[in-house]
Amino acid sequence: MHKKLGLLVFLIGISLASTAQKVQITGFVKDSLGDPIAMANVIAYKKLDNAMTSYGITNDQGRYKISVPNNETYLLKVSFIGLTAETKSITVTTKDVISDFEMKSKENSLDEVEIVYEMPVVVKGDTLVYNTDSFVNGTEKKLGDVLEKLPGVEVNENGEIEVEGKTVSKVMVEGKDFFDGDSKLATENIPADALDKVEVLRNYEDVGQMRGLRNSQDQIAINIKLKEGKKNFWFGDITAGSGVGETERYIIKPKLFYYSPKYSINVLTDINDIGEVPFTMRDYFNFTGGFRNLGRGGTSFNISTDDLAFATLQNNRANEVDTKFGAANFSLTANKKLDLSGYGIASDTRVDLITNTQRVYIDDTTDPTDNTVEETIDNTWQRSKLGLLKLSASYRPNSSFRMDYDIFGKLSRQKEDGTFRSIRSTVSEDINEKLENTTFSIQQNMNAYYTLGTKHIFSLEAQHLSQNEDPFYNAIRSEIPFRGVFTQINNPLLPDTDTFDPLEESENYSVNQQKEVKTNKLDAKLDYYYVLNKKSNLNFTFGSTLSNQNFESNIFQILDNGNQNNFEANKFNNDVKYSFSDLYAGLHYKFIKGIFTFNPGVSVHNYGLKDQQLGTEITQNEWQVLPDLFVLAQLRQSESLRFNYSITAEYTDVNRLAAGYVFNNYNSLFQGNRNLENSLYDNYSLNYFNFNMFNYTNIFAQISYSNRRNPIKNTSVITGINRVDTPINSNMEDQILSANGNFARTFGKIKGNLRANISWSSFNNIVNTLPSESVSFTQVYSTEWSTNFKKGPNFDLGYSLTVNDYDNNGAKNTFYTNQPFARLDWSFAKGFLIKSSYRYYDYRNTKTTLNEYSFWDADLFYQKPNSKWEYKLSVTNILDTKSINQDNFNELYNSTSSYVIQPRYWILSIKYNL
Repeated sequence: MHKKLGLLVFLIGISLASTAQKVQITGFVKDSLGDPIAMANVIAYKKLDNAMTSYGITNDQGRYKISVPNNETYLLKVSFIGLTAETKSITVTTKDVISDFEMKSKENSLDEVEIVYEMPVVVKGDTLVYNTDSFVNGTEKKLGDVLEKLPGVEVNENGEIEVEGKTVSKVMVEGKDFFDGDSKLATENIPADALDKVEVLRNYEDVGQMRGLRNSQDQIAINIKLKEGKKNFWFGDITAGSGVGETERYIIKPKLFYYSPKYSINVLTDINDIGEVPFTMRDYFNFTGGFRNLGRGGTSFNISTDDLAFATLQNNRANEVDTKFGAANFSLTANKKLDLSGYGIASDTRVDLITNTQRVYIDDTTDPTDNTVEETIDNTWQRSKLGLLKLSASYRPNSSFRMDYDIFGKLSRQKEDGTFRSIRSTVSEDINEKLENTTFSIQQNMNAYYTLGTKHIFSLEAQHLSQNEDPFYNAIRSEIPFRGVFTQINNPLLPDTDTFDPLEESENYSVNQQKEVKTNKLDAKLDYYYVLNKKSNLNFTFGSTLSNQNFESNIFQILDNGNQNNFEANKFNNDVKYSFSDLYAGLHYKFIKGIFTFNPGVSVHNYGLKDQQLGTEITQNEWQVLPDLFVLAQLRQSESLRFNYSITAEYTDVNRLAAGYVFNNYNSLFQGNRNLENSLYDNYSLNYFNFNMFNYTNIFAQISYSNRRNPIKNTSVITGINRVDTPINSNMEDQILSANGNFARTFGKIKGNLRANISWSSFNNIVNTLPSESVSFTQVYSTEWSTNFKKGPNFDLGYSLTVNDYDNNGAKNTFYTNQPFARLDWSFAKGFLIKSSYRYYDYRNTKTTLNEYSFWDADLFYQKPNSKWEYKLSVTNILDTKSINQDNFNELYNSTSSYVIQPRYWILSIKYNL
């Protein structure tokens, strides 16, 4: 049935697209010599009122194609910088029309720029300029609503902007950074009615001297141009509302913006308890502050952050969510040589989670019937306080020299209290967990660029990280925790006969862990570019990574009488000092041959490692030669094929080296390995991109493969639900293969999209001394069709199918999620607008439906024409759905979970537009 439903959505989209063809006007645009003119703009204006009806852009053969309603008379105008052509009057009936144009040189072409600028889409080299008024229909509220209607631009489910399948790395407004480091804050906050143009900057390179020298194909930025009435004035909106459901609800959202040529200010706030989380933990950890990986070293050495086992929201839904968010961003042109900018973000979110989970743990046999099955019923309270602060300066005294400096601070304080029941076999156990973690980091960045003549360019980049975290963990269990680790087992069937050492026998076992990790890391890289000619250059690189970490932890027990029992043995405590260094030199040669750009290179590394713990010192010193290759085939201006290959050496930080036991959660301990070696990853990727302005077809596809040699894997000892993991270097290789593709095309006022994502992985572990292979195969297929008419209702119809196939050492599970969805935007009467969305979920395995639920939300807006006041009535979760599902796979267990979510409620809000 669900396959038929997906096919029905696809066929409806095709039929909508076909009906949108109407009458076509086609032809060729050539110059006076008969040569085709590519990228010329052809616009059809209705002769009666001079309203722009349709537009098109010529392809490489000079051919254009536009669709217009029948039985009308149109004025066809063609524009191209430096050329002119006569305007034609064409009357169409019900048959297609052919009309060719000849363009001639024009002496005074100054006003041609204005004509081109009014085009819906203009291509200027690597920049696409969208005139937003040509794509909107008046129902849009925020930047994200507008971007979703632009050809070639998508907004993913996390609110991030994607172009050509790549996430946009920078958003600017009037050329000034908007919260550098993440695009979600822009899509969800910038008012739609403030937009004039959207500039998509492909192959983006912020530093002028480096343009064309580095491979920047994956760097995409967006610049927002504001309407004239929004410049040099404060604009924004203030929203306040309250509602009812099972409890009272509230929402407050003031947002203010100011832009002038000299400075800009943005202020965002959001206080609500309706489940809208403007800044999640995912956003916090992904918010890089715009700091770019120095790259080209060939080394992977990442400083991990201990998030313990903090629960995360599923689609920002939970039993209760209460959030307070505030952010401010500024930029200032101090003088012609100095620019200053910065931002601060603060968030305080409280979450109440109710979760039912079933986990199937793997063991050392391939018989799935003897696996331990655990069911848990959790009630968790969580609070996350997050803060970020960044200040930046850019100094450009002349065109040959530039220096940038950034300082970026991050602070997070997380607390979680969980009470749950664990049921397995004949055991039913009540468990309490308490988690706390405070992480503080300061990252500094200094970049300097110098051009010495036309052939010699120098780049110095340095980053320093100082980080401190002190996670605390507490678990209270009625059963003996980790028999055989905290006790000595005398009879496996009789826990009471255990020898209790270091654990002391109690009514309830309160086991705690205090940990502190301090990190100082310095990365520096000097690049020298010798420009051989316009099509080739040599790049010499000298760099280093220096890291020092201190790791301390201890495990103790709080007895029933309140006394503290410290676990004194070395294996329950850690005091580790670890230093890592990577000194390297690299050489790359970049050259262009026809449509191909080649950039082969190699780097030579000397690695030094020193581990001090347990009164001894272990050192390693080794050399690695790491090659890489980049090849670009520029098939056409907007069509390319790109290949990347590299070998990456992965080295661990201190967390995997600490030899004493460390808690992961109530049933998982980790014990490091001082003798770990590095892993080598062979990475291959092939990317294809095609954006056809002639028929607004956007295609991208990617396939990537990674083979991990000598990978750092866990050898696990599993007893029931309890496991102890120890990392080792495995002689069994891990493999990851993924492919994804997207086909999007605009048919007049209809936009269609087809997507596919496929991922396969094979990981090897050691479980109870025997090898165990975990294979995952995930498939996601989706289609979406949307209309964009100026009048009348507009619809989005879509369907998504997700198949998760897991094989954990013989324990096989397959889960299917079918998701048809629909959205409605309808502006009617005078000032009324209704927005509604519906999504149906069918979650099943191969035998039966595990859960079936739907979400239906609706908003009714009223804004009197030319009024600054807007009234909104919202209903969320109209069907009063009680819970949602998610399945999870890792190398040691499969799980499927059900999350209780907020009930139906009604919100009445008022917004004042400044």
